[in-house]
Amino acid sequence: MTGPAPEPGAAPEDAPPSTPDLLSRTALGVFRLNGQFLAVSEKLARPAGLTTARWQVLGAVAGGPLPVAGIARAMGITRQSVQRVADLVVAEGLAEYRPNPAHRRAKLLALTADGLSALQRITPDHGEFAAELSEQLGGPAQFRTVMEAVETLSRALDNLGH
Repeated sequence: MTGPAPEPGAAPEDAPPSTPDLLSRTALGVFRLNGQFLAVSEKLARPAGLTTARWQVLGAVAGGPLPVAGIARAMGITRQSVQRVADLVVAEGLAEYRPNPAHRRAKLLALTADGLSALQRITPDHGEFAAELSEQLGGPAQFRTVMEAVETLSRALDNLGH
């Protein structure tokens, strides 16, 4: 006995997914991953007294001062969202605004010593989690493949302009 007959027009169970199905499944997977990464990030950031949003903004300027609009572009979110968090981390003494020689009105956000200290408190647990995730993925080579696939997907969406 086999299972129920497929609906008329339905693809056989062993047929490859259609392109719209691939998009839907990819989007759902990315949405789920986003939720999972946010939960992990909150757990990692909490002992340093940060939220995920504050960690993201501080992490964006760890390599050097950036304008809020530049942080927003790198993170793929609105400038207004970054501005709200930037103002909070400045008020908390974790970052400061500095003059921007390239643009008088668009100040640069830079880490303070307290901001750097907060990021450094996250580093050990972040490294431990990264090692555990790498192991779950089958090692650094497979982890790199996953990272490259995500970056490729992001570039493709950027290229489509959506």
